Amino acid sequence: MEENKVEVPAKFKSIVESIEKMSVLDLNELVKLLEKKFGVSAAAVAVAGPAVAADAGEEKSAFNVELTDGGAQKIAVIKVVKEALAIGLKEAKDMVDGAPIMMKEGMKKAEAEDLKKKIEAAGGKVTLK
Repeated sequence: MEENKVEVPAKFKSIVESIEKMSVLDLNELVKLLEKKFGVSAAAVAVAGPAVAADAGEEKSAFNVELTDGGAQKIAVIKVVKEALAIGLKEAKDMVDGAPIMMKEGMKKAEAEDLKKKIEAAGGKVTLK
């Protein structure tokens, strides 16, 4: 197997050397730790590349959750919205029917992602801003 020939900048040389010495299990553990620490996934970093790395220092602390589409299963989405936002059935229905609409602003990242997952699982589409 041929090694990848990549020019490693001096400032990263010691880090890369340390990583090269790690076992696969240790490397996996390190990747998971970095994902938790910086709130990103290794796949997202690989796809986004330098853009993510440049913004890593200024991580957003507040997210706005926008319902972009109620989906085909609007009743399921309405139930999730009603429960997640602690609002009445009519308000939740109006919100889903009125998509695209800003559902909630200033949420913590974990809460915003959790809400997004629940709505997408019910069939709706959400954008975090």
